[in-house]
Amino acid sequence: MHCSGLFPDNFTFPFVVRSCAVLSALREGKEVHCNVIKNGFHSDGFVQSSLVSMYSQSGEMLSSELVFEEMVVRNVVSWTAMIAGYVQNGFYKEGLGVFWDMVASGTQPNAVTLVSVLPACGELEFFNLGKLIHGYGVKVGLDTDISLVNSLIAFVISACASLGALDTGRWAHELVTSKGLETHVSITNALIDMYAKCGSIDSARSVFKKVPQRSVISWTAMIGACAAHGHGEDALELFSDMIREGVRPNIFTFTAVLTACRHSGLINEGRKHFESMARDYKIVPGVEQCACLVDLLGRAGQLSEAYEFVKRMPVKPDVGVWGALLSACRIHGNLDLAELVAEHLFKLDSQNVTCYVLMLNIYVEASRWDDVAKLRKLMGEKELKKIPGQSLVEIN
Repeated sequence: MHCSGLFPDNFTFPFVVRSCAVLSALREGKEVHCNVIKNGFHSDGFVQSSLVSMYSQSGEMLSSELVFEEMVVRNVVSWTAMIAGYVQNGFYKEGLGVFWDMVASGTQPNAVTLVSVLPACGELEFFNLGKLIHGYGVKVGLDTDISLVNSLIAFVISACASLGALDTGRWAHELVTSKGLETHVSITNALIDMYAKCGSIDSARSVFKKVPQRSVISWTAMIGACAAHGHGEDALELFSDMIREGVRPNIFTFTAVLTACRHSGLINEGRKHFESMARDYKIVPGVEQCACLVDLLGRAGQLSEAYEFVKRMPVKPDVGVWGALLSACRIHGNLDLAELVAEHLFKLDSQNVTCYVLMLNIYVEASRWDDVAKLRKLMGEKELKKIPGQSLVEIN
């Protein structure tokens, strides 16, 4: 079209952008975006909606946000694309935030919107909100929509995962199978997650193998399942298979991979994948990913390297990062570094009882009884008490 001397218009661009999204052709999509700006259609609502969808589906949420913020008129398609982009890439709270903004703006959600937001309710265990969304669907006559019904089933399953209710989860799986819904992506992802959280890794793997089109969420769920159960090598093999199949990992995939390395002591693999995040996928590591690497290095006895890494982290270290390093200090009996790390922890959160108990144990193991007495006195003054753990046993 260009070569023949004809110029694209606001009807042309949405089709081309959609093609880039379907083919995961992000580089070409960005080139088309440049062409959109060059031809003066960057403020057209239909073109903007298609760009929001493309960037969201490609995991480029920052670019999606930038286009979305520039929109003067937001139709239901652009709101839904933004919500779906956040949720599909694991940013569940952000997805719910956009949903609230959408409702507050007076835009009525459609069935696709509700399907997009329900997984966030399941992942964050906001089950009452999920019920409200179900109720809204009934109110506006969407309760017979097949996609919404399937998403609600995947939601009911997420509840089983959170409660560790394996028997109820298996019953739900039997229901899904009897209705011929085993190939529905949101349901299979929920089943993988449910079996993994309930400790049935073989069942999770069985469901995963039957998934016809595996999304990044499917792969991440299975990698995370292997990681949580100590199957580090299996998790890394799955990650390699995922890359070979052309599925682009997101930040949560790397969390699962780094967790696998951490649980299996695969220090070189952990370093490699951490560096790969920014180098190969332009994903800026967050606090959670940094904490995984610190814990991995610490468990392997590389305390100096772990401490130096914390000092030059791309994001500000939080209690989780310093706590991981303090735990490593206890494992390897490094009292000097433990005291240094504890200073940072107590400054960040002076009421965190776990940090005090950990430091107390380090002093006990080093026979530093005077320091034990001082710390116990300080904990008494701050009225810090360790909350007892609780277990749940299901009977009948």
